[in-house]
Amino acid sequence: MIYRASHHFFLYNFFRLYSVWKTRRCFHRVYLDCNYTEKGLPILLISNHFSWWDGFWAVWLNEKVFHRLFWFMMLEEQLKKNMFLNKAGGYSVRKGSRTVAETINYTTDLLSDSGNLVLIFPQGEISSLHSREFIFEKGIEHIIRRCNNPVHIVFVANLIDYFSSPKPGLYMYVREYTGEDFSAAGLQVEYNRFYAGCISENLKLKDV
Repeated sequence: MIYRASHHFFLYNFFRLYSVWKTRRCFHRVYLDCNYTEKGLPILLISNHFSWWDGFWAVWLNEKVFHRLFWFMMLEEQLKKNMFLNKAGGYSVRKGSRTVAETINYTTDLLSDSGNLVLIFPQGEISSLHSREFIFEKGIEHIIRRCNNPVHIVFVANLIDYFSSPKPGLYMYVREYTGEDFSAAGLQVEYNRFYAGCISENLKLKDV
């Protein structure tokens, strides 16, 4: 059995407000480079994963841009340590277990509703901020192929820079995936290309 998510009125709304407040408070700027067109479809948000912050930033992005009910997949061992997140849209995956199929089916069900956004970290674990290439787990391919309805796939890359500020700046890049290759390998290639482009763009930015 997996831990299925719910949205407790108080905990979910606290999570939303806390994410926006915490991001504003701890970063001297939030730079958003967003190429997104609303299509009225469920959203599968694919993001890099290098810190405790990543889920909170995705909530911030959802509040500012997507305006969907927020769901996210977490490793079961991490969710057990923070079970309040289960009441704020977090559900479990246990790698190498038979329950992975249940998690995939559950995610597919969530993506049948146009009012939902599901956040996935497809590399399956936290990696270094300095990673430049991401290896996608096969699960993302199974999720997309099992969907019986169109799904809006959106890439996001989160980067950090300080420049001359004592606080870091958060630099978020958002792009729609418009390709037709939904294999894990194909998505991996396109995401890595996207991520490399984000780094190049970030290097061009000036201090503010």
